[in-house]
Amino acid sequence: MLWTFAPRWSIYLIGCLPATYLIYAAVTNQLGADPVEVLENELGEWALWLLIAGLVITPLRRVVGINLIKYRRALGVLAFIYVTLHFSVYLFLDRQLDWPAIFTDIWKRPYITVGVASFLLLLPLAITSNNWSIRRIGAQVWRRLHMVVYLAAPLAALHYLLLVKSWPLEPFVYLGIILVLVAFRFVFRSTRKRVRRRSASA
Repeated sequence: MLWTFAPRWSIYLIGCLPATYLIYAAVTNQLGADPVEVLENELGEWALWLLIAGLVITPLRRVVGINLIKYRRALGVLAFIYVTLHFSVYLFLDRQLDWPAIFTDIWKRPYITVGVASFLLLLPLAITSNNWSIRRIGAQVWRRLHMVVYLAAPLAALHYLLLVKSWPLEPFVYLGIILVLVAFRFVFRSTRKRVRRRSASA
């Protein structure tokens, strides 16, 4: 298909455009009365969308036959970039590096606790999202390590759900989509193992 011929670098280029616009809009006072909150929330939502885009690649290939696997790593890196920007806005602009207040937030506010946990889980995945790391630790260990995304992504969605006060439909939709994608991955993996065991015993 035509879109599978797009180079990987184009994913990074396109993926950075929303962040570039949001930062420009914040600097030029186009984000309303509370630009820090808007910037923080929008970057967080983009991180969720990119996490979902990365998770949906395997079901697309297995169910529909669309193979976008070569873009998965780029989407994962972009998701982490947006998570980092989201967290940085909180640290530098919202809390202004007031570390006692930050640690109090992490300890006492569940949505921040969950969000930081998701960030820390994604950190080693971002650090090892390169060919050198795959060669260094081995492809099998690398794949196992990157299974952590199936925990980090639901935590990110839960962070968003706990953040909103009135609990509108949108965060539930994100959490539901991510849980379905995670379930698909583990059900498919379990089914594949059973098929292999039957083939081996036949």
